[in-house]
Amino acid sequence: MKTIVFLMDSLSRRYLPTYGNTWVRTPNIDRLAARSCVFDNHFVGSAPCMPARHDILTGRLEFLERNWSPIQPFDCTLTYMLHKHGVFSHMATDHYHYFHLGGENYHAHFDSWDFIRGQENDVWMSDFGKLAERPHYGQDKSQYRLNREQFHGEEDYPSPKTLQHAADWIEAHHDDDNWFLMVDSFDPHEPFDFPDCGAAEYPDEYEDTLFYWPAYTTTDQATQEAIEHARRRYAHLITMSDRWLGKALDVLDKYDLWDDTMVILTTDHGYLLGEHGFMAKNYMPCYNEVYHIPLMVSLPGMREATRCGALTQNIDLMPTVLDFHGIDIDACHHPLHGKSLLPLIAGTQEKLRDAAIYGMYGRQVNICDGRYTYFRAPAREDNQPLNLYTAMPSTICHYWDYDHISDVSKIEAGPFLPYTQYPVFKIPNTITRLADDTHNFARRYEVAGENLLFDLATDPGQEHPLRDATLEQAMCEKLRTAMALHDSPEEQFDRLGLR
Repeated sequence: MKTIVFLMDSLSRRYLPTYGNTWVRTPNIDRLAARSCVFDNHFVGSAPCMPARHDILTGRLEFLERNWSPIQPFDCTLTYMLHKHGVFSHMATDHYHYFHLGGENYHAHFDSWDFIRGQENDVWMSDFGKLAERPHYGQDKSQYRLNREQFHGEEDYPSPKTLQHAADWIEAHHDDDNWFLMVDSFDPHEPFDFPDCGAAEYPDEYEDTLFYWPAYTTTDQATQEAIEHARRRYAHLITMSDRWLGKALDVLDKYDLWDDTMVILTTDHGYLLGEHGFMAKNYMPCYNEVYHIPLMVSLPGMREATRCGALTQNIDLMPTVLDFHGIDIDACHHPLHGKSLLPLIAGTQEKLRDAAIYGMYGRQVNICDGRYTYFRAPAREDNQPLNLYTAMPSTICHYWDYDHISDVSKIEAGPFLPYTQYPVFKIPNTITRLADDTHNFARRYEVAGENLLFDLATDPGQEHPLRDATLEQAMCEKLRTAMALHDSPEEQFDRLGLR
């Protein structure tokens, strides 16, 4: 048996025809969806990029324990379990965070891997800071501009090259059995860039200041016309990625691999392009545009589309792949939070969980029970108590070192996590600093006590918060239960006022 996971970073379900979009063209995603089970209530667990990948590759939520981090030495990873049971794993990716501090050991768990250079701030071309800044809205960074000089036609851009590599790898190994291929393409993550000739894909009459890379802040960064222009550029990246996805699907057709291959398409999180007055992700409340994500799963022999309305999360991918390859989920050396999707697809089970829990470390903790979503903010203005637990002291682009820890004497070490005896560092949030402000633990755009409750049946856009104390209390009880099921550190209950 074979498995392919296509992970497209920042792929918003609201831009996919499979989920109701009427103007973005994705013929190959549609082609896959037509022979898949399409999941309508699929959610992120931990956000953003590397936390989501940690959830996918370990089947456990990360955001209640730590922020952005490497694989931990006590983690039982999908790739470890596959290797142990004779299933070969390969990754093709242009997602450079796998190779920067904070995510530097994920790729090492694969049996083989290929890294395509040049996306976003990948330190590929040597940047001596000589490029003059151009007039722009949002961002325009010299590192990417230097990288971009290496791209000529569409086939030179990193995500098309990643998907072409996947097609070539499938071609080379179509006769082999027992393999897992992870295709992790960075697009449609910003910057929304492509060859100049590609502008005709979704033409507009925009001639104002350059805007292809939103800043992580409100819509005040640009005009409404510029934001609409950015939406079209984002749509172009989706269509461009779809075009190269088709090359991999063509190989599946060529060798009739659909009869023994499970194919999954999903993302790590969505993206805001003006909704709720925000651009991008990370710093705002956890609206569905970012956390309610696409998932489609094609099993061998499937010829028609089905839909599943059960609540699922990205932590379910690991146990699903293990289950598909006949590997006992209970053989993992720590319990998984995720559950196999196969019984849902087969129709032998109606649900996996009563609620989905999700968020970013140190921010609001959020829950959806299928009808209501509830965002629980910290109870205290100082966002305490809060500790970070890790055995690998690096995070997004730096170590937890003397430059980012104000008092190392306050760090403790010991077996503080309930599911493993492996010693970890317990780092108080009060002594940490992050280089990237969008990932920090302060509550930008949040206020102490600002808990948001929405009824998705009457308010799917999450625009009109409810004020219902009885319902809020019921959601608090569901959140308490879900946090306990996901091994939440005890102080998180105090931080959120949930005792």
